[in-house]
This record gives sequence, structure tokens and C-alpha cells, in this order.
Amino acid sequence: MGVVTDVAVSSGDLFLVALNPTRGQEIRKTRPCVFVSPDELNAHMGTFIVAPLTTGAHPYPFRVPCLFQGKGGHVVPDQLRRVDRERLVQRLGILPNDTLFQLLTILQAMFAV
Repeated sequence: MGVVTDVAVSSGDLFLVALNPTRGQEIRKTRPCVFVSPDELNAHMGTFIVAPLTTGAHPYPFRVPCLFQGKGGHVVPDQLRRVDRERLVQRLGILPNDTLFQLLTILQAMFAV
């Protein structure tokens, strides 16, 4: 499996990310993930904060429904991960702006104090 090492990434970008190895109930496999870390961090760090996409998730109130590559599913913000650039396999596209806004709103609510 190839690794994407020389590409700039932005919030809302979708990449195929190799999430294994995992532990316990962490989301597994190589799967699409959306970048949620701010662009300022993405430009200067070798690691990124991503939320995985899944077609098998239950529609919990904090998960964001989405349609990607013709498949319905959810963005799973309760499984946020910080991943190294070496886990990036392939650029897949960009999350639609309305879906990204909904995701960022949910993340803000999840971390509100």
C-alpha cells in the first residue's frame, strides 16, 4: 500500500487512511477519513486530526450522515484520531461544505465546557 508523503492537506479533505493497528473498540481498517484539524496545524505538523467515515455506523445523534462515492454512511466524530502522515494512503476528495460545517458544529458541541 502506497503512502502519501508530499501533499498538502486541508480541513475537509478526505483521504484513505490506514488506521491499523488499533486497540479495543477503536475503529479499524483502512478507511476514508476527513481532516478536522485546522489548516494552520496541517501546514506545520506531520500529524493530523481525522474523523473516520463508515457505512456500518448506527445513526447516533452526534454522527454526521454523508454520501461519499455513492455510498451512504456517517462521519464518526466520537472516533477522532491523530494520525501520522505515513498513514495517508490516497486522496479521495473533499467533504461537501454543508457536511463539514455540520461536523465542525458537532465537534464544538462535544468539546464545549
